[in-house]
Amino acid sequence: MTTVESQSVSETMPATSKPRVLFLVTEDWYFCLHRLSLAKAVRDQGYDIVVATRVREHGAQISAEGFKLINIKLSRSSWNPFRNLAAIAELVRIYREEKPDIVHQIAMKPIVYGSWAAWIAAVPGVVNAFAGLGFVFEGKEFPKRLLRAVTVLLLKTAFARKATVGMFENTDDLKELESRGVVTDRRTIVVRGAGVDENLFVPVPEAPGDPVILLASRMVFLKGIGEYVEASKIVRARGIRARFVLAGRRDPENPTSISEKQLQDWDAEGVVEWWGQRDDMPGAIAEAHIVALPSWTEGLPRALLEAASSARPVVGTDIPGNREIVIDGQNGFMVPLRNPQALAEALIKLIEDPGLRRRMGECGRKMVVESFTERRVFSQVLGLYQTMLARQADRAGGE
Repeated sequence: MTTVESQSVSETMPATSKPRVLFLVTEDWYFCLHRLSLAKAVRDQGYDIVVATRVREHGAQISAEGFKLINIKLSRSSWNPFRNLAAIAELVRIYREEKPDIVHQIAMKPIVYGSWAAWIAAVPGVVNAFAGLGFVFEGKEFPKRLLRAVTVLLLKTAFARKATVGMFENTDDLKELESRGVVTDRRTIVVRGAGVDENLFVPVPEAPGDPVILLASRMVFLKGIGEYVEASKIVRARGIRARFVLAGRRDPENPTSISEKQLQDWDAEGVVEWWGQRDDMPGAIAEAHIVALPSWTEGLPRALLEAASSARPVVGTDIPGNREIVIDGQNGFMVPLRNPQALAEALIKLIEDPGLRRRMGECGRKMVVESFTERRVFSQVLGLYQTMLARQADRAGGE
């Protein structure tokens, strides 16, 4: 695994220039939610920041930080070959014009298409950051296996250059791609999620009233929302009082997207409450007693990190990513994948035992403060950048 050594920027770059990092991500909301704090920390260490993304709702927020913002056409959902070729050509043009020292590419399409563009444009350093491996690596049906084989071939091309480093949010995903020959441990690093601001997500006393179970995510079945709804029905059928809440935006481009009508119907039936998008996540978690995420696939879920930092017990499926933050029986419960009955049983234990919720919440808070803070993540990423810049300087000096 990549060894990150601490070096100052002044040791790796000339005093008259700033190193430039270009972040490539398909959605501006995703960048703001998961990478904005990192980009600000990198900027504060003397780097120029460029953000290439599809600008929808958050362009002003990104530009307000002093970052150069480039609106791109790359879509995570389109597989039209002509549109994708045009998107790759656009990335080549951007990389040639911006001349980044490092491109930091996040998620599958940016990793593959961005790596091809970086090779053509001769970008000296590439960080390919996986936010989980996605539904492609889940399931044994023939279409899934075929799509997985094609994806592996594409990823091998993305990691062909020695200037490329793979960044993983959990060790399971790293081992999966190592076993398939995509990456080697010499050019990889595990950075456990985006980190959490432990001074923003703080423990607060539980609110009075019926226990509130919160599932905060995009409104897609991939997050286990169907199983969550079924678990709610099981709990209610036993006469146990609790409120099941969904909080998050819809994601129509995701193949497992949940329609607005379905969400409204569940809400009207009293099965779950749909709060929609909540920008005040510390406040939303403070209203909850338990946070659940029975998702099918994850990198390292921010929702569970924020809940643990807020001293709330967590319930998650036994999958890569969730295993990093959910320690069964200590700070919450791990349940089998796609099993509403097991999910309901775990939630009932917490609903009926306030003392257990408190003990598990305290354990989760301790875990986050020790291992999952933003400061730790920022230090790892900056250390990686500095190592890559040092290697670029060495290569330039040897020419």
